[in-house]
Amino acid sequence: MPPPPDDLPHHSWLGSRIDARPLFAPEHAALMATLRGLEPADWHREAVPGWDVHDVAAHLLGDCYGRLSRDRDGHRAEPAFAPGETLEAFIHRINQEWVEAHRRVSPAVLIDALDVSGAQVARLFEVVEPDKPALGVSWAGVDPAPVWLDSARELTEFWAHRQQIRHAVGQATDPDPGTLSVVLDTFLRALPHTLRETRAAAGTQLQIHIPGPAGGTWTATATAGCWSLAEPAAGAPAARVTLDAESAWRLCTRGIEPTAALARAHIDGDRQLAAAACQIVSIVY
Repeated sequence: MPPPPDDLPHHSWLGSRIDARPLFAPEHAALMATLRGLEPADWHREAVPGWDVHDVAAHLLGDCYGRLSRDRDGHRAEPAFAPGETLEAFIHRINQEWVEAHRRVSPAVLIDALDVSGAQVARLFEVVEPDKPALGVSWAGVDPAPVWLDSARELTEFWAHRQQIRHAVGQATDPDPGTLSVVLDTFLRALPHTLRETRAAAGTQLQIHIPGPAGGTWTATATAGCWSLAEPAAGAPAARVTLDAESAWRLCTRGIEPTAALARAHIDGDRQLAAAACQIVSIVY
């Protein structure tokens, strides 16, 4: 199936607009509370493979500085791709270089810098125009992306890294369903891109259902040109995947692998189509 066309009005195949803008300030406050509550030893606990809590905090600072420099200040002196380097390899390389350079920075300095820059990022997103073109979102298959998707993607970045810090120090995922519902809604916008190579008759529908207060139901429909989240649900889907919220966000960020998600899921209908949907990944991976 060919890639989704970029000339559809407002990228309608991505589904309805997400407004993540009001959530940046409370998410920033939650991050600062988490970091200020850490013990000295906590900063050295592994948060993701190869990175400890200090590294993740430094990475978030880099995200803030990059966002402010590009979108607020119009600064374009960014690193260049190495010859033959893929987008994924480029992102991982520059992130690693930034993290390694900041290992000499104390936790207290990181907290102070994040407090200032994170608040500025929250204010920046409060005034953005949702439908203007912005940075591409590779895992959704759209470049440039509308601002509403770019900003929602940025919220998921902050939220997911905060959960990784929480898990590293023995805390569970933040139970607040308000932000998690927006995070899941954003992550599921990767579904049409995930299914882009999956052949199906026009009108075939696949549903992802996540029960609970943060969940919902997302229906992807095969059309003549792409899979779309914009088509109305009609009749029984060819496949329906029911997955709990914790497993869903971990799958989308590769905290668990697709095989593990399938084992946890309840599947009705076409298992091959369900397995294709569970290849979803909503980060640069």
